[in-house]
Amino acid sequence: MIRSFLPSLRRARTPIPAPLMLLVGMFTLHTGSALAVTAFEQASPATVTWLRLSWAALLLLALGGRSLWRAVRAAKPRELGAVVILGTASAGMMLFYSEATARIELGTATSIEFLGTLVVAVAAMRRRRELVWIVAAVVGVVCLTRPWQGELDLAGIGFALAGAVCVVGYIVLTQRVGAGFNAVHGLALAMTVAALVTAPLGAPAAIADPDPGLIMFTLLIALLFPMVPFLLEMVALQRMSRTAYSTFSSLEPAVALVMGLVVIGQAPVAVQLVGMGLVVIAGIGAARGDRGAGPAVPRTVRRQRGRLAPAQAA
Repeated sequence: MIRSFLPSLRRARTPIPAPLMLLVGMFTLHTGSALAVTAFEQASPATVTWLRLSWAALLLLALGGRSLWRAVRAAKPRELGAVVILGTASAGMMLFYSEATARIELGTATSIEFLGTLVVAVAAMRRRRELVWIVAAVVGVVCLTRPWQGELDLAGIGFALAGAVCVVGYIVLTQRVGAGFNAVHGLALAMTVAALVTAPLGAPAAIADPDPGLIMFTLLIALLFPMVPFLLEMVALQRMSRTAYSTFSSLEPAVALVMGLVVIGQAPVAVQLVGMGLVVIAGIGAARGDRGAGPAVPRTVRRQRGRLAPAQAA
């Protein structure tokens, strides 16, 4: 059943608009992120992150099936090396984000981490005038963190900034991994590496004092993020231009703020709403400055076991 699921997913011609699928994925993702914050009362962010990554890895390995192992055997050393680096970047991205959301608001942490995405987008355009969007986003983050009130959580902001650095590596490396593996295979391998990388930090506490309720709760969180949103995104990206995808992705910080309010009651004040608006506008502005008409996920072709096989960037 699993082996037949993925081909049907790729062939599906669902009538649901791709932007709507992307937005549903965002809300699902940040619902999972908000629920993860509630789990920090039972275990450390490192333990919760490791459990989430482990569940995601197991589920994706099952989805990959036998074709995943064939792809691994056929891969070149540099392709496998790229997967290892991507998995390490993914581990850092999720771990730092979890540590940040344990200390600062969900919307604020997402906005700071979004700076990594914005830097990549602006750098790719190589036009100095586009730097205005980074300035706008930084001003927005200042409004969100409100340093003038003297309640600045430097550790939380530091973790979010570290996550933004990992996002840069994640974006660059997904393109390289996508040249050798399809989306599910690349994601499954990257999540497996990420689970192994975070194991020394999260596994000891989970093994020493196992909590069945927490373990099952992290399974739910793993389904909400990354399983469902990544699968929805995989379908949506095949039908959206790069500019359209980047524009809708710019709404992610605002979605995080909404889910932080709805799920865990993190209510923003007026100046934070202004800051969020600046971050979203910066993301949309940078996206509209990229006039690339190509698909958000370009298709590449690699030779595997004497046959040409399409591969898609994760």
